[in-house]
Amino acid sequence: MNPARGQDAQARSLSSLPKAHLHLHFTGSMRFSTLLDLAAQHGIRLPRTLTSEWPPRLTDADARGWFRFQRLYDAARACVRGENDMRRIVREAAADDAQEGSGWLELQVDPTSYAPYVGGITPALEIVLDEARAVSDELGTGVGIIVASSRTRHPLEARTLARLAARYAGEGPGQVLGFGLSNDERRGDTHEFGPAFSIAERAGLALVPHGGELLGPDHVAEVLDQLRPHRIGHGVRAVESPDVLSRAIDAGVSFEVCPGSNVALGVYASPADVPVRTLYEAGARVALSADDPLLFGSRLVDQYAIARDYHELPDPALADLARESVDASRAPAAVKTRLKAGIGAWLAREPGDDRAGGQDHSRLPQAAAR
Repeated sequence: MNPARGQDAQARSLSSLPKAHLHLHFTGSMRFSTLLDLAAQHGIRLPRTLTSEWPPRLTDADARGWFRFQRLYDAARACVRGENDMRRIVREAAADDAQEGSGWLELQVDPTSYAPYVGGITPALEIVLDEARAVSDELGTGVGIIVASSRTRHPLEARTLARLAARYAGEGPGQVLGFGLSNDERRGDTHEFGPAFSIAERAGLALVPHGGELLGPDHVAEVLDQLRPHRIGHGVRAVESPDVLSRAIDAGVSFEVCPGSNVALGVYASPADVPVRTLYEAGARVALSADDPLLFGSRLVDQYAIARDYHELPDPALADLARESVDASRAPAAVKTRLKAGIGAWLAREPGDDRAGGQDHSRLPQAAAR
């Protein structure tokens, strides 16, 4: 294996590979420089563990980093204090994705987190949708929204959010495309969130709960049974049970795999241990994603670099992963056609031919490499 291949001058640029980005959280998408700026504006003192080392060290060899991650995430979220801050995050997330070849972004947001500063969950969602429409027109990267509920809150709140998501359901940029369930998988009873997902399903929304990262394949099976997902956030632990993995594959469920996140949280010891190649060779639909770049220190292209550098997936396989991300998205048909044509053109070029046009972002992620 050659862990420097992502920076090889003769390799095709991963940032010029057209792709879709399906698992990116609102606060977690924030630039670190923006976090520092917002904290200064609002007079908020950030935890020293976040400001003294970036990305922060979330775990060690004998403990998962979830609780430290959640504390730092909450501190970052507390810096988002109004409409301007929210619009800035949407705009910068889209701009960063555009630089990395992402032609379609599905940004996940829990509007309850920002409601106190803008007058409620409805204004919070409308602000995000409005800015998503604006940046989609300006930047050429379409931005749709996933409304996410939290496992740490009462399931009745999830139903409220599902009804809100259904009210704004639509197709194309600046619309609500799906409904998710995030936060610590070890919290809450999955079946109690089933009614919320039924509401979203009746509205035609993509069902995209988290599962199978902190917990094993039994949790993946539970999510499949109770929530009937179209995609599953992470789902990597399904490889520990051939039966569960087969069930997910047969059901056409796409896996939103976030290698940098898995390593930073201690789910796997190194990027080589994340089962990217195992899932791919088993025939699973895999959409590589960045999850929370603010805290994990790796963005979308870094996940493709892991697939190339640590799992030795050749460019045709990387093109397959990019196509899977597009097919699993809720992008309009015309956008999917355009992106997949671009993927074919990327693969048809000789290695090195596309590097002169701009910066190559295909570096090894700091969080995963340490």
